[in-house]
Amino acid sequence: MKPVMGVTLDWILECAVVVSWTDLLQSEKSGSIQVDYCFSANGSVDSLKLWLSTIRGHWHLACEYGKIMSTHPGCVVRFEQGCESAELARNLEFIMGHQDAFQPTLNHGRHGLLQVRVPTQQETETASAAIAAAHLQLDSMATQLTG
Repeated sequence: MKPVMGVTLDWILECAVVVSWTDLLQSEKSGSIQVDYCFSANGSVDSLKLWLSTIRGHWHLACEYGKIMSTHPGCVVRFEQGCESAELARNLEFIMGHQDAFQPTLNHGRHGLLQVRVPTQQETETASAAIAAAHLQLDSMATQLTG
């Protein structure tokens, strides 16, 4: 599949977090979110975890993506109790299912870590536009392949 022009996997994952910020941090005015991910031998991300912090130095698992249950054949998104975002689940499944359409990160074979701060309104709008554009481009390409 042809890559989405100029979009790295790191950046699109950050966009997914930014557009779901209010779902994840709910009423908190400040905080940080870390996306911790692991690469498989072939360079694709095979699992990731989102960690939230609203108190400096204290991190709580919010969500994981990967082969969480041995009885489930594919990867799933699972949220911890009290932390849910249908939009984030939908975007993570889309991004992880189309990893080959984004420019890969440079550190294959190692853990990756993104830290996302409280986004500005402009950053939220930019992230939302990037997610929408990726969906549009990849959906259009899939239609061309099947049509």
